[in-house]
Amino acid sequence: MNCSRFFLLSFSVCLIVSHPQAQTVELKHKDIAAKLLETGLRNCEAFSMLKELCEKAPHRLSGSEGAATAVELTKKMMTERGFDKVHLESIMVPHWMRGEEECWIIPEASIMPQTMRLQRLEVCALGGSIATLDDGIQAEVVEVKSLQEAKALGEKAKGKIVFYNRPFDATKLNTFEAYGGAVDQRSRGAIEAAKVGAVAVLVRSMTGIIDDKPHTGQMNYADTVKKIPAAAISTLHANQLSELLKKQKLVKVHLKLTPQTLPDVESANVVGEITGSEKPNEVIVVGGHLDCWDKGQGAHDDGAGCMQAIEALNLLKKIGVKPKRTIRAVMFMNEENGNRGGKAYPVAPERKGEAHIAAFESDAGGHAPRGFNVKGDSTLLQKVLRWKPLFGMYDAGNIQIGYGGVDISPLLDTGVAGFGLLPENHRYFDYHHSDNDTIDKVNPRELELGAIVEAMLCYLISEEGL
Repeated sequence: MNCSRFFLLSFSVCLIVSHPQAQTVELKHKDIAAKLLETGLRNCEAFSMLKELCEKAPHRLSGSEGAATAVELTKKMMTERGFDKVHLESIMVPHWMRGEEECWIIPEASIMPQTMRLQRLEVCALGGSIATLDDGIQAEVVEVKSLQEAKALGEKAKGKIVFYNRPFDATKLNTFEAYGGAVDQRSRGAIEAAKVGAVAVLVRSMTGIIDDKPHTGQMNYADTVKKIPAAAISTLHANQLSELLKKQKLVKVHLKLTPQTLPDVESANVVGEITGSEKPNEVIVVGGHLDCWDKGQGAHDDGAGCMQAIEALNLLKKIGVKPKRTIRAVMFMNEENGNRGGKAYPVAPERKGEAHIAAFESDAGGHAPRGFNVKGDSTLLQKVLRWKPLFGMYDAGNIQIGYGGVDISPLLDTGVAGFGLLPENHRYFDYHHSDNDTIDKVNPRELELGAIVEAMLCYLISEEGL
Protein backbone atom coordinates (compact mmCIF):
# COMPACT_ATOMS: atom_id res chain seq x y z
CA MET A 1 0.00 0.00 0.00
CA ASN A 2 1.16 3.53 -0.78
CA CYS A 3 -0.04 5.13 2.48
CA SER A 4 1.22 8.70 2.16
CA ARG A 5 -2.34 10.09 2.23
CA PHE A 6 -4.20 7.33 4.05
CA PHE A 7 -3.13 8.61 7.48
CA LEU A 8 -5.49 11.54 7.06
CA LEU A 9 -8.36 9.26 8.03
CA SER A 10 -7.24 9.60 11.63
CA PHE A 11 -8.38 13.22 11.58
CA SER A 12 -11.81 12.32 10.25
CA VAL A 13 -14.82 13.06 12.41
CA CYS A 14 -17.27 10.23 12.88
CA LEU A 15 -20.76 11.70 12.78
CA ILE A 16 -23.41 9.76 14.62
CA VAL A 17 -26.83 10.72 13.35
CA SER A 18 -30.21 9.26 14.03
CA HIS A 19 -32.15 8.42 10.89
CA PRO A 20 -35.89 7.86 10.99
CA GLN A 21 -35.54 5.75 7.85
CA ALA A 22 -32.81 3.52 9.29
CA GLN A 23 -35.20 1.00 10.81
CA THR A 24 -37.14 0.65 7.57
CA VAL A 25 -33.94 0.18 5.56
CA GLU A 26 -32.70 -2.38 8.07
CA LEU A 27 -35.87 -4.47 7.86
CA LYS A 28 -35.87 -4.32 4.06
CA HIS A 29 -32.31 -5.64 3.66
CA LYS A 30 -31.68 -7.57 6.87
CA ASP A 31 -32.19 -10.96 5.22
CA ILE A 32 -29.52 -10.20 2.61
CA ALA A 33 -27.10 -9.08 5.35
CA ALA A 34 -27.70 -12.30 7.25
CA LYS A 35 -27.29 -14.50 4.15
CA LEU A 36 -23.99 -12.82 3.25
CA LEU A 37 -22.68 -13.40 6.76
CA GLU A 38 -23.73 -17.04 6.89
CA THR A 39 -22.52 -17.88 3.38
CA GLY A 40 -19.21 -16.10 3.79
CA LEU A 41 -18.22 -17.47 7.18
CA ARG A 42 -19.20 -21.02 6.23
CA ASN A 43 -16.47 -21.22 3.55
CA CYS A 44 -14.09 -18.23 3.96
CA GLU A 45 -13.31 -18.47 0.26
CA ALA A 46 -11.41 -15.17 0.27
CA PHE A 47 -8.69 -16.87 2.29
CA SER A 48 -8.38 -19.89 0.00
CA MET A 49 -8.02 -17.54 -2.99
CA LEU A 50 -5.47 -15.42 -1.14
CA LYS A 51 -3.46 -18.51 -0.23
CA GLU A 52 -3.34 -19.52 -3.89
CA LEU A 53 -2.25 -16.01 -4.92
CA CYS A 54 0.49 -15.86 -2.28
CA GLU A 55 1.83 -19.29 -3.19
CA LYS A 56 1.75 -18.88 -6.97
CA ALA A 57 2.64 -15.19 -7.24
CA PRO A 58 4.26 -14.03 -3.98
CA HIS A 59 6.37 -11.24 -5.52
CA ARG A 60 4.14 -9.11 -7.71
CA LEU A 61 5.99 -5.85 -8.22
CA SER A 62 4.96 -4.19 -11.47
CA GLY A 63 6.83 -5.53 -14.49
CA SER A 64 7.83 -8.78 -12.79
CA GLU A 65 6.98 -12.36 -13.69
CA GLY A 66 5.03 -12.56 -10.46
CA ALA A 67 2.82 -9.67 -11.51
CA ALA A 68 2.15 -11.31 -14.87
CA THR A 69 1.25 -14.58 -13.14
CA ALA A 70 -1.11 -12.73 -10.79
CA VAL A 71 -2.91 -11.07 -13.71
CA GLU A 72 -3.68 -14.41 -15.33
CA LEU A 73 -4.53 -16.06 -12.02
CA THR A 74 -7.08 -13.46 -10.95
CA LYS A 75 -8.64 -13.43 -14.40
CA LYS A 76 -9.04 -17.20 -14.02
CA MET A 77 -10.56 -16.79 -10.54
CA MET A 78 -13.22 -14.42 -11.87
CA THR A 79 -13.99 -16.57 -14.90
CA GLU A 80 -14.36 -19.74 -12.84
CA ARG A 81 -16.82 -17.97 -10.54
CA GLY A 82 -19.04 -16.99 -13.44
CA PHE A 83 -18.45 -13.25 -13.49
CA ASP A 84 -19.66 -11.30 -16.52
CA LYS A 85 -17.32 -9.62 -19.01
CA VAL A 86 -14.05 -10.78 -17.47
CA HIS A 87 -11.21 -9.12 -19.34
CA LEU A 88 -7.81 -7.41 -19.13
CA GLU A 89 -7.24 -3.69 -19.72
CA SER A 90 -3.68 -3.23 -20.92
CA ILE A 91 -1.32 -0.63 -19.41
CA MET A 92 2.42 0.03 -19.43
CA VAL A 93 4.07 -0.14 -16.02
CA PRO A 94 7.52 0.60 -14.56
CA HIS A 95 9.98 -2.24 -14.02
CA TRP A 96 12.37 -1.81 -11.09
CA MET A 97 14.43 -4.77 -9.85
CA ARG A 98 16.04 -4.97 -6.42
CA GLY A 99 19.24 -6.97 -6.93
CA GLU A 100 21.69 -7.75 -4.13
CA GLU A 101 22.13 -5.56 -1.08
CA GLU A 102 24.36 -5.50 1.97
CA CYS A 103 25.45 -3.17 4.74
CA TRP A 104 28.23 -3.65 7.31
CA ILE A 105 29.68 -1.62 10.11
CA ILE A 106 33.34 -1.07 9.18
CA PRO A 107 35.67 -2.19 11.99
CA GLU A 108 37.67 0.50 13.74
CA ALA A 109 39.95 -1.66 15.88
CA SER A 110 41.01 1.09 18.24
CA ILE A 111 37.50 2.21 19.18
CA MET A 112 34.99 -0.40 18.02
CA PRO A 113 33.58 -2.62 20.79
CA GLN A 114 34.45 -6.24 20.07
CA THR A 115 30.74 -7.21 19.91
CA MET A 116 30.10 -4.66 17.15
CA ARG A 117 32.92 -5.62 14.81
CA LEU A 118 31.91 -6.88 11.39
CA GLN A 119 28.22 -6.61 12.28
CA ARG A 120 25.86 -6.90 9.38
CA LEU A 121 23.03 -4.38 9.29
CA GLU A 122 19.80 -5.65 7.75
CA VAL A 123 18.82 -3.27 4.96
CA CYS A 124 16.84 -3.27 1.73
CA ALA A 125 16.85 -0.82 -1.15
CA LEU A 126 13.93 1.58 -1.21
CA GLY A 127 11.76 1.37 -4.30
CA GLY A 128 13.17 3.40 -7.17
CA SER A 129 16.62 3.77 -5.63
CA ILE A 130 19.68 3.88 -7.85
CA ALA A 131 22.57 1.50 -7.26
CA THR A 132 25.77 2.24 -5.42
CA LEU A 133 29.11 1.87 -7.19
CA ASP A 134 30.07 -1.74 -7.96
CA ASP A 135 32.27 -1.86 -4.88
CA GLY A 136 29.67 -0.13 -2.72
CA ILE A 137 30.02 3.00 -0.63
CA GLN A 138 32.11 3.33 2.51
CA ALA A 139 31.35 6.47 4.47
CA GLU A 140 30.83 7.97 7.88
CA VAL A 141 27.29 7.96 9.24
CA VAL A 142 25.52 11.03 10.60
CA GLU A 143 22.18 10.61 12.38
CA VAL A 144 19.18 12.94 12.07
CA LYS A 145 15.57 12.73 13.20
CA SER A 146 13.92 14.86 10.52
CA LEU A 147 14.24 16.42 7.09
CA GLN A 148 14.83 19.74 8.82
CA GLU A 149 17.81 18.32 10.74
CA ALA A 150 19.22 16.97 7.48
CA LYS A 151 18.93 20.40 5.85
CA ALA A 152 20.66 21.98 8.85
CA LEU A 153 23.72 19.72 8.53
CA GLY A 154 25.14 21.83 5.73
CA GLU A 155 28.79 20.99 5.04
CA LYS A 156 28.78 18.42 7.87
CA ALA A 157 26.87 16.03 5.57
CA LYS A 158 29.27 16.22 2.65
CA GLY A 159 30.57 12.78 1.69
CA LYS A 160 28.59 11.06 4.45
CA ILE A 161 25.64 8.69 4.76
CA VAL A 162 22.67 10.43 6.37
CA PHE A 163 20.79 8.12 8.74
CA TYR A 164 17.16 9.13 9.27
CA ASN A 165 16.01 7.68 12.58
CA ARG A 166 12.62 9.11 13.54
CA PRO A 167 10.44 6.28 14.92
CA PHE A 168 6.69 5.90 14.85
CA ASP A 169 4.89 7.88 17.52
CA ALA A 170 3.73 5.06 19.79
CA THR A 171 1.12 7.29 21.43
CA LYS A 172 -1.00 7.46 18.27
CA LEU A 173 -4.00 5.18 18.56
CA ASN A 174 -4.28 4.97 14.78
CA THR A 175 -1.10 3.49 13.33
CA PHE A 176 -1.77 5.15 9.97
CA GLU A 177 -1.33 8.48 11.71
CA ALA A 178 1.98 7.25 13.17
CA TYR A 179 3.04 6.18 9.68
CA GLY A 180 2.07 9.55 8.27
CA GLY A 181 4.23 11.25 10.89
CA ALA A 182 7.34 9.34 9.85
CA VAL A 183 7.08 8.51 6.14
CA ASP A 184 8.50 11.79 4.80
CA GLN A 185 11.94 10.42 5.73
CA ARG A 186 11.44 7.65 3.21
CA SER A 187 9.78 9.69 0.47
CA ARG A 188 12.04 12.79 0.53
CA GLY A 189 15.03 11.75 2.59
CA ALA A 190 17.37 11.19 -0.35
CA ILE A 191 16.47 14.54 -1.91
CA GLU A 192 17.22 16.59 1.20
CA ALA A 193 20.39 14.64 2.02
CA ALA A 194 21.73 15.03 -1.50
CA LYS A 195 21.20 18.78 -1.34
CA VAL A 196 23.78 18.99 1.47
CA GLY A 197 26.27 16.66 -0.20
CA ALA A 198 25.48 13.24 1.29
CA VAL A 199 26.44 10.16 -0.74
CA ALA A 200 23.61 7.86 0.45
CA VAL A 201 20.82 7.55 3.01
CA LEU A 202 19.70 4.92 5.49
CA VAL A 203 16.08 5.29 6.62
CA ARG A 204 14.55 3.70 9.70
CA SER A 205 11.91 1.20 8.57
CA MET A 206 8.31 2.39 8.60
CA THR A 207 7.04 0.15 11.39
CA GLY A 208 6.37 0.35 15.09
CA ILE A 209 7.79 -3.04 16.02
CA ILE A 210 11.44 -3.76 16.77
CA ASP A 211 12.81 -6.60 14.65
CA ASP A 212 15.49 -7.32 12.05
CA LYS A 213 13.21 -7.14 8.98
CA PRO A 214 13.68 -3.98 6.88
CA HIS A 215 10.54 -2.49 5.27
CA THR A 216 10.81 -1.18 1.73
CA GLY A 217 8.56 1.38 0.02
CA GLN A 218 8.71 3.97 -2.71
CA MET A 219 11.15 6.88 -2.44
CA ASN A 220 11.41 9.92 -4.68
CA TYR A 221 14.05 11.89 -6.54
CA ALA A 222 13.95 15.45 -7.86
CA ASP A 223 15.12 16.19 -11.38
CA THR A 224 17.16 19.15 -10.17
CA VAL A 225 18.96 17.27 -7.36
CA LYS A 226 21.68 14.63 -7.67
CA LYS A 227 20.39 11.09 -7.15
CA ILE A 228 21.93 9.10 -4.29
CA PRO A 229 21.25 5.49 -3.16
CA ALA A 230 18.61 4.94 -0.48
CA ALA A 231 17.99 1.94 1.78
CA ALA A 232 15.70 1.07 4.66
CA ILE A 233 17.35 -0.30 7.80
CA SER A 234 15.53 -2.62 10.21
CA THR A 235 14.32 -1.03 13.43
CA LEU A 236 16.47 -3.36 15.54
CA HIS A 237 19.63 -2.35 13.72
CA ALA A 238 18.58 1.29 13.55
CA ASN A 239 18.48 1.27 17.34
CA GLN A 240 21.86 -0.44 17.56
CA LEU A 241 23.46 1.96 15.10
CA SER A 242 22.03 4.91 17.01
CA GLU A 243 23.42 3.59 20.31
CA LEU A 244 26.84 3.13 18.74
CA LEU A 245 26.81 6.68 17.44
CA LYS A 246 26.15 7.92 20.98
CA LYS A 247 29.18 6.05 22.30
CA GLN A 248 31.74 7.11 19.72
CA LYS A 249 32.21 10.04 17.40
CA LEU A 250 33.08 8.12 14.25
CA VAL A 251 31.08 5.23 12.78
CA LYS A 252 31.55 4.12 9.19
CA VAL A 253 29.49 1.64 7.20
CA HIS A 254 29.87 -0.16 3.91
CA LEU A 255 26.67 -0.05 1.82
CA LYS A 256 26.12 -1.92 -1.43
CA LEU A 257 22.89 -1.79 -3.45
CA THR A 258 22.44 -3.15 -6.98
CA PRO A 259 18.92 -2.24 -8.16
CA GLN A 260 18.08 -1.57 -11.81
CA THR A 261 15.35 0.43 -13.51
CA LEU A 262 14.50 -1.39 -16.74
CA PRO A 263 12.24 -0.31 -19.64
CA ASP A 264 8.50 -0.22 -19.00
CA VAL A 265 6.60 -3.50 -19.36
CA GLU A 266 3.09 -4.23 -20.58
CA SER A 267 0.71 -5.34 -17.84
CA ALA A 268 -3.01 -4.97 -17.15
CA ASN A 269 -5.84 -4.18 -14.78
CA VAL A 270 -8.06 -7.25 -14.34
CA VAL A 271 -11.79 -6.57 -14.57
CA GLY A 272 -14.89 -8.69 -13.99
CA GLU A 273 -18.44 -7.82 -12.99
CA ILE A 274 -22.00 -8.75 -12.25
CA THR A 275 -23.86 -6.76 -14.89
CA GLY A 276 -26.78 -4.74 -13.56
CA SER A 277 -30.26 -6.07 -14.29
CA GLU A 278 -31.95 -2.63 -14.58
CA LYS A 279 -29.21 0.00 -14.94
CA PRO A 280 -26.19 -1.82 -16.39
CA ASN A 281 -24.39 1.38 -17.38
CA GLU A 282 -24.36 2.65 -13.78
CA VAL A 283 -21.26 1.08 -12.22
CA ILE A 284 -20.05 0.40 -8.68
CA VAL A 285 -16.36 -0.49 -8.51
CA VAL A 286 -14.84 -2.57 -5.73
CA GLY A 287 -11.15 -3.40 -5.79
CA GLY A 288 -7.60 -3.44 -4.50
CA HIS A 289 -4.13 -3.36 -6.01
CA LEU A 290 -2.73 -6.57 -7.41
CA ASP A 291 0.91 -5.50 -7.35
CA CYS A 292 2.98 -5.68 -4.19
CA TRP A 293 6.60 -5.16 -3.19
CA ASP A 294 9.11 -7.96 -3.68
CA LYS A 295 9.26 -8.69 0.04
CA GLY A 296 7.14 -11.34 1.74
CA GLN A 297 4.04 -12.41 -0.20
CA GLY A 298 1.96 -9.24 -0.30
CA ALA A 299 -0.71 -10.99 1.76
CA HIS A 300 -2.09 -7.99 3.63
CA ASP A 301 -0.82 -5.39 1.13
CA ASP A 302 -2.77 -5.86 -0.97
CA GLY A 303 -3.59 -9.43 -1.84
CA ALA A 304 -6.21 -9.21 0.90
CA GLY A 305 -8.01 -6.30 -0.76
CA CYS A 306 -8.03 -7.98 -4.16
CA MET A 307 -9.41 -11.26 -2.87
CA GLN A 308 -12.04 -9.43 -0.82
CA ALA A 309 -13.24 -7.69 -3.98
CA ILE A 310 -13.55 -10.96 -5.90
CA GLU A 311 -15.22 -12.62 -2.92
CA ALA A 312 -17.71 -9.74 -2.56
CA LEU A 313 -19.08 -10.43 -6.02
CA ASN A 314 -18.81 -14.18 -5.49
CA LEU A 315 -20.96 -13.96 -2.34
CA LEU A 316 -23.65 -11.93 -4.08
CA LYS A 317 -23.80 -14.53 -6.84
CA LYS A 318 -23.93 -17.38 -4.31
CA ILE A 319 -26.99 -15.99 -2.55
CA GLY A 320 -28.73 -15.25 -5.82
CA VAL A 321 -28.60 -11.45 -5.84
CA LYS A 322 -29.21 -9.84 -9.25
CA PRO A 323 -28.16 -6.24 -8.59
CA LYS A 324 -29.97 -3.39 -10.31
CA ARG A 325 -26.68 -1.68 -11.11
CA THR A 326 -23.40 -3.20 -12.31
CA ILE A 327 -21.01 -4.24 -9.54
CA ARG A 328 -17.46 -4.53 -10.89
CA ALA A 329 -14.32 -5.99 -9.32
CA VAL A 330 -11.07 -4.39 -10.47
CA MET A 331 -7.57 -5.66 -9.69
CA PHE A 332 -5.52 -2.49 -10.17
CA MET A 333 -1.89 -2.81 -11.27
CA ASN A 334 1.02 -0.57 -10.15
CA GLU A 335 -0.28 1.17 -7.04
CA GLU A 336 3.01 0.82 -5.19
CA ASN A 337 5.29 2.73 -7.55
CA GLY A 338 3.25 4.77 -10.00
CA ASN A 339 -0.51 4.15 -9.77
CA ARG A 340 -0.71 3.70 -13.52
CA GLY A 341 -3.57 1.23 -13.19
CA GLY A 342 -5.62 3.66 -11.13
CA LYS A 343 -4.93 6.50 -13.55
CA ALA A 344 -5.69 4.39 -16.63
CA TYR A 345 -8.99 2.91 -15.46
CA PRO A 346 -11.24 6.02 -15.71
CA VAL A 347 -10.02 6.90 -19.22
CA ALA A 348 -9.86 3.40 -20.71
CA PRO A 349 -11.85 2.89 -23.96
CA GLU A 350 -14.06 0.42 -22.09
CA ARG A 351 -15.45 3.30 -20.00
CA LYS A 352 -17.37 4.72 -22.97
CA GLY A 353 -21.05 5.02 -22.11
CA GLU A 354 -20.52 4.16 -18.45
CA ALA A 355 -21.47 6.28 -15.43
CA HIS A 356 -19.69 5.36 -12.22
CA ILE A 357 -21.66 6.12 -9.08
CA ALA A 358 -19.36 4.65 -6.41
CA ALA A 359 -15.92 3.11 -5.88
CA PHE A 360 -14.85 1.03 -2.87
CA GLU A 361 -11.23 0.11 -2.11
CA SER A 362 -9.71 -2.21 0.46
CA ASP A 363 -6.02 -1.40 0.97
CA ALA A 364 -5.41 -1.33 4.71
CA GLY A 365 -4.89 -5.02 5.37
CA GLY A 366 -7.07 -8.05 5.90
CA HIS A 367 -7.73 -7.64 9.62
CA ALA A 368 -11.22 -7.50 11.12
CA PRO A 369 -13.28 -4.68 9.55
CA ARG A 370 -14.54 -1.96 11.86
CA GLY A 371 -16.35 0.11 9.24
CA PHE A 372 -15.47 2.23 6.26
CA ASN A 373 -14.58 5.75 5.17
CA VAL A 374 -16.90 7.83 3.02
CA LYS A 375 -15.16 10.15 0.57
CA GLY A 376 -17.70 12.84 -0.22
CA ASP A 377 -19.72 15.62 1.34
CA SER A 378 -21.93 15.51 4.42
CA THR A 379 -24.98 14.81 2.26
CA LEU A 380 -23.42 11.57 1.07
CA LEU A 381 -22.52 10.60 4.62
CA GLN A 382 -26.10 11.17 5.78
CA LYS A 383 -27.39 8.84 3.07
CA VAL A 384 -24.94 6.10 3.98
CA LEU A 385 -25.59 6.40 7.73
CA ARG A 386 -29.13 5.12 7.09
CA TRP A 387 -27.46 1.73 6.60
CA LYS A 388 -25.43 1.81 9.79
CA PRO A 389 -27.57 -0.79 11.65
CA LEU A 390 -26.92 -3.35 8.93
CA PHE A 391 -23.15 -2.99 9.28
CA GLY A 392 -23.54 -3.19 13.03
CA MET A 393 -24.49 -6.84 12.42
CA TYR A 394 -20.86 -7.35 11.36
CA ASP A 395 -19.41 -5.21 14.17
CA ALA A 396 -18.37 -2.82 11.40
CA GLY A 397 -20.55 0.20 12.01
CA ASN A 398 -17.83 2.87 12.16
CA ILE A 399 -18.86 5.01 9.18
CA GLN A 400 -17.01 8.30 8.82
CA ILE A 401 -15.77 10.91 6.40
CA GLY A 402 -12.26 9.94 5.26
CA TYR A 403 -9.94 8.72 2.55
CA GLY A 404 -10.97 6.24 -0.17
CA GLY A 405 -7.77 4.80 -1.64
CA VAL A 406 -4.90 5.45 -4.03
CA ASP A 407 -6.22 3.30 -6.89
CA ILE A 408 -9.69 4.80 -6.92
CA SER A 409 -8.63 8.41 -6.29
CA PRO A 410 -8.44 9.32 -10.04
CA LEU A 411 -12.02 8.07 -10.31
CA LEU A 412 -13.07 10.02 -7.22
CA ASP A 413 -11.50 13.15 -8.67
CA THR A 414 -14.22 13.05 -11.33
CA GLY A 415 -16.92 13.29 -8.66
CA VAL A 416 -17.59 9.61 -8.00
CA ALA A 417 -18.51 8.73 -4.40
CA GLY A 418 -15.66 6.94 -2.65
CA PHE A 419 -15.41 4.36 0.12
CA GLY A 420 -12.43 2.81 1.89
CA LEU A 421 -12.56 -0.25 4.14
CA LEU A 422 -11.44 0.40 7.74
CA PRO A 423 -9.94 -2.74 9.29
CA GLU A 424 -8.44 -2.94 12.76
CA ASN A 425 -5.04 -1.30 12.22
CA HIS A 426 -2.74 -2.09 15.16
CA ARG A 427 -0.83 -4.93 13.44
CA TYR A 428 -0.80 -3.72 9.84
CA PHE A 429 2.56 -1.95 9.90
CA ASP A 430 4.18 -4.95 11.60
CA TYR A 431 3.95 -6.56 8.15
CA HIS A 432 3.71 -3.71 5.64
CA HIS A 433 6.29 -3.85 2.77
CA SER A 434 8.44 -6.47 4.50
CA ASP A 435 9.23 -10.17 4.60
CA ASN A 436 6.70 -10.37 7.45
CA ASP A 437 3.76 -9.91 5.05
CA THR A 438 2.90 -13.58 4.53
CA ILE A 439 -0.28 -15.65 4.39
CA ASP A 440 0.17 -17.02 7.92
CA LYS A 441 -0.45 -13.49 9.27
CA VAL A 442 -4.00 -13.45 7.83
CA ASN A 443 -7.00 -14.76 9.76
CA PRO A 444 -9.56 -16.37 7.42
CA ARG A 445 -12.63 -15.11 9.31
CA GLU A 446 -11.34 -11.54 9.61
CA LEU A 447 -10.49 -11.47 5.91
CA GLU A 448 -13.91 -12.84 4.98
CA LEU A 449 -15.73 -10.29 7.11
CA GLY A 450 -14.11 -7.53 5.07
CA ALA A 451 -15.46 -9.14 1.89
CA ILE A 452 -18.92 -9.39 3.48
CA VAL A 453 -18.90 -5.68 4.37
CA GLU A 454 -17.90 -4.81 0.79
CA ALA A 455 -20.59 -7.07 -0.67
CA MET A 456 -23.25 -5.52 1.54
CA LEU A 457 -22.30 -1.93 0.73
CA CYS A 458 -22.15 -2.63 -3.01
CA TYR A 459 -25.54 -4.34 -2.83
CA LEU A 460 -27.11 -1.42 -0.96
CA ILE A 461 -25.77 1.16 -3.39
CA SER A 462 -26.98 -0.95 -6.28
CA GLU A 463 -30.48 -1.20 -4.85
CA GLU A 464 -30.90 2.21 -3.20
CA GLY A 465 -28.57 4.46 -5.21
CA LEU A 466 -26.76 7.42 -3.69
